[in-house]
Amino acid sequence: MAADVIAKATNLFWLWTMLGVAWAWLIPEHFSWFARYISLGLGVIMLGMGLTLSFDDFRSVFRQPKAIGIGVVAQFLIMPTIGFSIAKVAGLSPGLSAGLVLVSCCPGGTASNVIAYLSRANVALSVLMTMCSTLLAVVLTPALAGWLAGEFVQVDVQQLLIKTLTVVLLPVIGGLMLNQFAGRWVQPIKNFSPLVSVVVIVLIVGCVIALKKTEIIDAGLPLLVAILALHVSGFAMGYVFAFLGGFGEDYRRTVSIEVGMQNSGLGAELATALSDPLAPVPSAISAFFHCLIGSFLAGVWRLKPVEEEPEAEHGK
Repeated sequence: MAADVIAKATNLFWLWTMLGVAWAWLIPEHFSWFARYISLGLGVIMLGMGLTLSFDDFRSVFRQPKAIGIGVVAQFLIMPTIGFSIAKVAGLSPGLSAGLVLVSCCPGGTASNVIAYLSRANVALSVLMTMCSTLLAVVLTPALAGWLAGEFVQVDVQQLLIKTLTVVLLPVIGGLMLNQFAGRWVQPIKNFSPLVSVVVIVLIVGCVIALKKTEIIDAGLPLLVAILALHVSGFAMGYVFAFLGGFGEDYRRTVSIEVGMQNSGLGAELATALSDPLAPVPSAISAFFHCLIGSFLAGVWRLKPVEEEPEAEHGK
């Protein structure tokens, strides 16, 4: 019973995110206190992700290299390209432009796995793509952000790399090892970790909204339109990318979701390594929009069951 309640609450992450954003906007002091705990919170999220992984998951990657590889390539090719292009033409301040590019260079968010489930997509592939993109982000996110966001503000690539290592790689590896060698003992933690991750994401996004409310008002409609365009394009291009690759409908949905939904919490934390205080703002708004779009697509796709298709179409 408790497990069902936790699962249902976790699946409503999109609702909690939107309520959290509204709450933080109306009463900023209820969220601003979390600023000092953002790095710790991200570590908790990544530890929770690690607890869901085992060595068998990595063997699965090698059994489906094309299916997972194309999704991960799409993640780090489509979104950074779109993000940089929008930042160039949106007329935003340098800090907001850099923050927009940075969040586009982040890996897929853990919330994408929930949306994949609700959309009747391929959940196993979604989890593996999130895992692979998160691990590759340790190198690719700092490298891409340093190259692309460096067009707008000064980027400390070394600091970005250190932050990514400490809040992504080390907790994920720690969780993996605990699950692999002490799985029975950490099972109670694994049951609660998805809901804890949702709570932490809401706190991070709400915190950034609370701290940057004035700057968001000043940036106005152009910032909102730019971030909305980023995610709409990401969802659409991810689907098209998988379609052109010859994959089936469940895979197209999965890639669409993985590309369109970013790890905005990670983006907000990494943005503190940029030289402009406005850089974390796009990440917070990004979380709101990708939850909204992902939830809408999940509602549409859930009404359209995926027909069984030949294994070849799944890249196996």
